[in-house]
Amino acid sequence: MRTYSNPAARTWSSGATVTSVRDFHRTLPGYAPTPLVDLPRAARELGVARVVVKDESARLGLPAFKMLGASWACHQVIEGHPGAELVSATDGNHGRAIARMATHLGTSATVFIPGGMRERAAARIESEGATLVRVDGHYDDAVRAAAEHAAADASRELVQDTAWEGYEQVPTWTVQGYETLSEELDEQLGVQPDLVVVPSGVGSLAQAVIAHYRQAGAEGRTRILVVDPDTAARTVESLAAGESVTVGTGESVMAGLNCPTLSSLAWPVLREGCDAAVTVTDEEALQASDDLLAQGVSSGPSGAATYAGVRAALRDADLWRDLDLPDDATVVLLSTEGRQDDE
Repeated sequence: MRTYSNPAARTWSSGATVTSVRDFHRTLPGYAPTPLVDLPRAARELGVARVVVKDESARLGLPAFKMLGASWACHQVIEGHPGAELVSATDGNHGRAIARMATHLGTSATVFIPGGMRERAAARIESEGATLVRVDGHYDDAVRAAAEHAAADASRELVQDTAWEGYEQVPTWTVQGYETLSEELDEQLGVQPDLVVVPSGVGSLAQAVIAHYRQAGAEGRTRILVVDPDTAARTVESLAAGESVTVGTGESVMAGLNCPTLSSLAWPVLREGCDAAVTVTDEEALQASDDLLAQGVSSGPSGAATYAGVRAALRDADLWRDLDLPDDATVVLLSTEGRQDDE
């Protein structure tokens, strides 16, 4: 297990106010806040007053949180370029959300996927009406291929949830979409959480959560723990190095988190505002998924990584001490996806 800790992070403020797009989400068919589920067994395990899961297993008709960002980004893209073909790369849930929104907006989608994506995951994207292109390589290779495909024809628009130099507007819209999750969470809790545990792929959701709790006027009470798969520990490694680094990746059941590189927009926010980060194994994520199911929550390995991650943090005495949770702490696990039929 690799870890990182920065207790000074909770005193950092972005100095900015986060943009809310929740009114837009309310216009979409099926919008409703996703449930907050109490886990008394997990609270006893961690020795805290309360553990809750933000359950994203049913979000705007799909089994993952990604529709929040994809819907707003696609809406904004089509506003500026009516009828454009939407192009994206994905390791699973983002591409399915893009395909669903393309149908909703009356256009088409082409989605590039890494070579190692499971057939059932690919079929779920295709079932939304997208044209699939399988790339011989990992997630970053699929992103490059999608960007080249989009640039080759003026009728196409790239809708990606990760940023790099020269490509920042669409990822910014995506992160704005994720803000709805934190707004719902605050309303449902009624108090500011002491710890929010976030899974990290390219880091965009972690960016959104940190930006929310570190925005101008925030109390600075909430700690943020970010969780990487041990097959792609780009968050932990980047934080430890003090610069964004690209890491090698291996096969992982946490497909949605198995990305080599952080978004260029996420990195500075993570660098300044992330309290701690840990890595978890496939076995730990799968066990956490089973344990959440036993407590009434459907969570795939990428979503259950947060439960595995907080358990990992508890095992590291120094890291747990740095988090400095009060005796009456409320801990929030973001479960970003439901279990699929092949998990």
